[in-house]
Amino acid sequence: MEYQVVDLDEVEEIEMAGIDQFPAGHKQLTAALGLEESHVNVWRYEPGDSTAFHAHREQEEVFYVLEGEFEVTLGDPDDPETRTIGPGTAYAAGPEVGHGHEYVGDDEGLVLAIGAPPVDDTFRDPETL
Repeated sequence: MEYQVVDLDEVEEIEMAGIDQFPAGHKQLTAALGLEESHVNVWRYEPGDSTAFHAHREQEEVFYVLEGEFEVTLGDPDDPETRTIGPGTAYAAGPEVGHGHEYVGDDEGLVLAIGAPPVDDTFRDPETL
């Protein structure tokens, strides 16, 4: 891939409501941007939505809060750190590091998520890695 420009409004949202590990919906930017070395998504959260506490075997992830307030849980599943973050805040979790967040705001929340390498590295219970 040399370069690509995409208007987020032109990317179709995928509804995820009803799947416990995911928030209400998201926009996958990976294919739209022609990315080969990372996965990129913008996740939309309604009040109470969350991304379950999980880990990946190979992938590291970076999350950047665009809108709203989130309670983030990171680290050892037996003694995780929890903090509240808002717009302009980023957090990252390396491979095999537990992480997750819950939207605690009143309106809609948006998070930009970047994962690399772009492997199919599904949610895993951090205690079983």
